[in-house]
Parts: sequence; structure tokens; C-alpha cells
Amino acid sequence: MTDARRTDAVLLLVALVWGSSYLSAQTAVAALPVLLVLFARYALAAFPCLGLVAARGGLRWTRDEVRAGVPLGLTQAAVLVVETYGVAHTTAANAGLIISLTIVLTPLLDRTGRRGGPPPAFFAAAGVCVLAVGLLMSGNGFQAPRLGDLLMLAAAGVRAVHVALVGRLTADRTIRPLHLTAIQTLVGAGLFLAPAARDLPLLARADAATWAQLGYLALFCSVFAFLVQTWAVQRTSASRASLLLGTEPVWAVALGIALGGEHLTPLTALGATLMVTGTYWGQSVERAHRTAAASTPAAHPEKTGEDTACRTTALTST
Repeated sequence: MTDARRTDAVLLLVALVWGSSYLSAQTAVAALPVLLVLFARYALAAFPCLGLVAARGGLRWTRDEVRAGVPLGLTQAAVLVVETYGVAHTTAANAGLIISLTIVLTPLLDRTGRRGGPPPAFFAAAGVCVLAVGLLMSGNGFQAPRLGDLLMLAAAGVRAVHVALVGRLTADRTIRPLHLTAIQTLVGAGLFLAPAARDLPLLARADAATWAQLGYLALFCSVFAFLVQTWAVQRTSASRASLLLGTEPVWAVALGIALGGEHLTPLTALGATLMVTGTYWGQSVERAHRTAAASTPAAHPEKTGEDTACRTTALTST
């Protein structure tokens, strides 16, 4: 296997892991309270992160890493709260599809490295995604939206805010991804400790299957996926990485159907198709717009469309 194909395979593996996180979270919250699941996920992720940081020269962070890590830890925790409550009240397939709206919402908030708003074609792609959400929420027919779908819609908005904030807090600063991730896991574990404290004895009574889901969410969907994805993105173009990582909602649907016993009605299948189409279209339009803006004299020379697309791709999943 060539290096390029190995890198592509790794990126697809990351997309698969992230796509599977919705079904894993759904299984975990069926056995334990949501806030306890979130505390366990953060706490289990913090230990390997701190171990890796220590192995790379000791537990030392720069001022920029702390200044960025603390607020980003807060916004990431907000994303996971809304997202986990959402996936508890909808299907894993719908959760993975609706959260992919982040791809088209983020450029509306992120102004790093460019001037002006997105082109008209981008708003057309966003319109396709909005139509897709309506179809996904319809379920077996047009009816009142389900709570879980509305929460996932809110999670997509909060995640877009988080990603845009990443751009603002890390621009023109030397911040190590591993060290930033470690701070975020510590912030999350600290935030959820108090509200989950009353239910901590439930962890001792949890069965092996529940612990396996918690470990998978912490070690694979958080630590492993982030670090391996960062390694892979450095070895390919941001455009190619975006394309491969953008298959996350496809994996969410496939795994929800294959392992979760879910099924798509004709309306939700159409919504799924439109969602994937709209997000890919919007992503390609936005990337082309950034690249064109970066080539003009008004653009910041140190920022390119590829750089920003790479950063956005790296942080749109948790």
C-alpha cells in the first residue's frame, strides 16, 4: 500500500469512528444518565492525553494554549451536552446527518483569513441542507419535529460556534494539538464532575458492555481519532482530507442501519441524500471561495484556503 493510500485509509477510519460515535453514545445513555456518560468520557480521555503530554516533555503548557484551551473546553462541553441529549431522543442516523450541518453553518460565522460573506451558491447549498433537515425530522410523515432532532440541530449550531472560535483563538499562535486537547478534556471532566457526582456509584454497577461503549467514546472517538486525523491531514491536502472526513454522516447512517436496527423511510432516505449532497456542495463552494480570496492581494499572506479548510476539518467532530 502506498503512503497516499495509507493516509486515505486512515482518514476513512477516522470518519468511520466518528460516524459510529452516535450509536455508541445512544447505547451508553440507555444504560447511564447523560451527564455521567459525559463525565466518564472526558475523564477516560484525560488520562491518556496527560500521559502523552508528559511523555513529550512534561506537563507544561504555554500561555496561548491555556488561553485557547479553557474557552474551547467550555464550548466543546456545550456541544457534547446538547449532542448527547439529542442522540438519546432520535436515531443515530439522523444524529449523524443533522450534525453535519456544521459544515455549512461554520463559514457563516468564521471570518478568519477572508473578507466578505460566502457566494450565492453557498446559500443555495445551505438551502438544500435545510430542506434535508425538514425531511429527516418528518420521520414516517410530516409531523411535529422530534425533540432529539431539534437538539441535534441546536448541537450543529453550537458546534459551528465552537469551530469558528477555534479559528479566532488559534490564529497566529503556536498551539500544539495534543496539549490543546488535554486542556479541553480536563475542563470537560471538571465541568461534569459535580453534576454527575450523585450518580458515580452507577459506574461501579455498569456492565462490561457499557464500559466498552464509554471506553470507545473516550479513547477512539476522542483521543485516537483526533491525533490520528491530525497525523493524516499533515500528509495530504486539506481538500482531500475534507472529502474523506466528510463521509462521517454516511458511516453514521450505515452503522445505524446495520448495527442499530434503524431503517430509513422514503422521506428520510431522500433527506439523507439531500443532506450529504448539500454539505458536500457547500463545502466545495466554501473551499473554492477561500482559495480565491487567499490569492488576492487583500488576503492575509500567512492564511490560505487550504490552511483554514484543514483547521475546520480537524475540529468539526468530537
